[in-house]
Amino acid sequence: MSKPNFAPLKLFITGPTYIRQDVKEAALLPEFGHRDTENDLRCVPIRENLRKLAGCGDDFEPILCLGSGSTAMETSVRSLVADGETILNVSVGAFGDMYYNIAVSNGKKAENLKFDYGQAIDLNVLEDKLRELKPEVVSFTHNETSTGVVNDVKAVCEVICKHGAMPLVDGVSIFGGAPLDLSESGAAMYSTATQKSLGLPAGFGIGFVSKEAEEKAAKVTNKGHHHDITKHLDKARKNQTLTTPNTCLVNQMWYQLDRIVNEEGIENRFARHAAMRGQVEQWVAGIDGYEMFAAEGYRSPTLSTVRCPKGVTLAQLKNGVKEGLRDEGYLMDPGYGKMNAALEEAGRGLVFRVGHMGDITPEMLAEYLDKLEVELKKL
Repeated sequence: MSKPNFAPLKLFITGPTYIRQDVKEAALLPEFGHRDTENDLRCVPIRENLRKLAGCGDDFEPILCLGSGSTAMETSVRSLVADGETILNVSVGAFGDMYYNIAVSNGKKAENLKFDYGQAIDLNVLEDKLRELKPEVVSFTHNETSTGVVNDVKAVCEVICKHGAMPLVDGVSIFGGAPLDLSESGAAMYSTATQKSLGLPAGFGIGFVSKEAEEKAAKVTNKGHHHDITKHLDKARKNQTLTTPNTCLVNQMWYQLDRIVNEEGIENRFARHAAMRGQVEQWVAGIDGYEMFAAEGYRSPTLSTVRCPKGVTLAQLKNGVKEGLRDEGYLMDPGYGKMNAALEEAGRGLVFRVGHMGDITPEMLAEYLDKLEVELKKL
C-alpha cells in the first residue's frame, strides 16, 4: 500500500488547532478499561482541572460527551427543552445559527434572534424579544467562531434569568483561552469541546451542568440515550463516561490539563491569548486597507477576524493567499464560507480568520503574520 504524502502544515485555522508534540505522544500512554480503577487515575484529575479552568466548584458537574462541541449542545437541547416549551436562540453568526438548527432538527419549538455579522448581542434588543416571546430556554454563543465576536456571558445570562428563562451557552471556541468564572455566570449549562482552545484532538464535547439544569433534565422526556444529561451525570459522578471513550484522547486530556493548570498556569494561559489578540490588532493597523472585523471590546482572545478591502474576492483568498501559505508550510483560514459568500453577494468586504488559540505562542503567531502579510500584498 502506497502512503500519501501528508503535508506537515502549521495550523492557523479556528479548529482543529495546533497540537504540541508532547500532547500527541501522551496518546501512547497505556490503554485502560473505562470501568476499571485505572480510569480514576485519569478522570478524577481531568474533572478537577476542568472545574479550575471553568472557575467553578461542585455547583457544576462536568460531563464528557463522545463527539464534539455540537454533541454537548444537542445534549443541552434534548435534555433541557421540554415538549411544548419554546427555546429562543440568540445568534451573532453561523455557530449561533447552529444552536437554532439543532433545536429545530430535534422538533423543538424554536425561534432565532439574529444580529448582523460582526455585532455582539444587543441586550436591549434581547430584552424586548424576551418580553414578546416569553421562552422557557435561551441559547447563545459565548465566542462566535465565524465572526470573532465574544459576548459577555454574565450580562447576557442576567437578562435571560431576569425573564425567568434558562440560559444555555455555547463556549466551544473559547473555553481554556479566557476567564469564565462559571459559578458567577448565571449559565444553566455551558458546552465546549476538546479541539479548540484546550489544544487537544477532537473527540469530546464537554458539558458543565448546573444543579438547576439537573433538576429540570430529570423531568424532561424523550431525551434519547447519549443526549440524556441524567445518564451522563450518573456516570460522571463515578468519574466515568456514559459510553466507551477514546482512551487515547483521555490520556492526552489528562496530560494536557495537568500541564495547563500546573505547568503553564491558568492565568498565564489566559494572558497569552489576550496578548495574541493584541498582536493581531497591531499587525492589522499596519496594513493599508485592512481592519479588524469585530468591534473593540468584543474581540475574541482566541481568534481574530480581519476585514479585507473591497475588491478582494473569495477566490483570491482561497486560491491565492491560502495556497501561497500552504507552500510555506501553513494552513490559512480564508474565512467562514457561508458568511463570506453572503458578504460577497452583498458587496461587502470579505473576512479572513486568524486562529491563535490553544498552544500557539506569540512567537509562532508573529512568524505566521509576517508570511500572511507577504501573501496579502500580492493581491
